[in-house]
Parts: sequence; structure tokens; C-alpha cells
Amino acid sequence: MTFTDYLIDSVLVLLVLRQIRETRFGRVQVILPLAVIAWAVKTYLRAVPTSGNSLLLIAVLTVVGVGFGVVSAVTTRVRVDGGPAALVRAGRTAAGIWVLSMGSRFAFIVWLTHSGGPTVYRWSTAHAIDMRAWAAALLLMALGEVVARTAIMLVRTRRALAAQPASRDAQLVSS
Repeated sequence: MTFTDYLIDSVLVLLVLRQIRETRFGRVQVILPLAVIAWAVKTYLRAVPTSGNSLLLIAVLTVVGVGFGVVSAVTTRVRVDGGPAALVRAGRTAAGIWVLSMGSRFAFIVWLTHSGGPTVYRWSTAHAIDMRAWAAALLLMALGEVVARTAIMLVRTRRALAAQPASRDAQLVSS
């Protein structure tokens, strides 16, 4: 693994851990995770192997990533305080799921590149999986997680803002 790989994983984990302390959900919280994962996909996704069971591995891990993103998003508290942006706070479940998923991908890659390569190769060969499918599967898993969480958080915060009662000043003007 390169320093950049460590940095990408760390940034994605920190984006959610930062929300353990209540924070406003604005453009940065939408754009930054999408930009980081888009850069990683553009940089590392060379091909999507479809031979044997490669596509099945990729599909399963992508769905797992989306599931992690959904759980992380729906277990994050969203509230409004009359300001222009909703306030979000990732609880233990949301942060734990996010760290578990990012951490397990990270740990698998470290294991694969250090001592687990032969084991993964044998398992992949026995199950008709192209070794290149692992990179695609892990990247698309992260992509699914980031996109699902970001999209759901965007929808939830927009709904919360739309449902908040009009401010006292707006009520006085309309009276």
C-alpha cells in the first residue's frame, strides 16, 4: 500500500468521525467525500473483470458497501435549529459501521499485500475469480458506501430543513 492509500482511508474515516460532535451539514460534507472517492476510483479502477465469478464478487461487495452507507446514514441524528443548514451527529452505530467497513477494507488490503496474497490467490482461483476483481470490488464497495451515505444524508437534511417551522420574523411579515 502506498501513503496515498493510507491517506484516502484515513480521510474517509475522519469525515464521519468528525460528525460525532454535532456539526452543520453543508456543501463540504457532500462534496468532500464524493471528491475523495471519485479520485480513488479514477486513480485505481483499471478494469471491471467479468469472467467467472468476478462480477458476482464485485456485485456482492458493492451491495455490502451500499448497505453500510445506508446504516451509517439512517443512524445519524439530524435536527434543525432554525439556521440555514441542518445539524448532524453520528452516533456510535453510525460511526462504528463506517469505521468497521473502512477499517476492514483497509485491513484486508494490508493483509493481501503483505502475507495473504497466496491465500487469496488460491481461494480466488478455486472460485473462478480474477485477481483484478478484488481491486474493483473493494473500490466499488467504498464508492457504494460513500454515495449511499452522502445521498441519504443530503435527502434527510433537506427534508428536515423543509419541515422546520417558518422563523418568527417570516411569520410576522406574512401576518
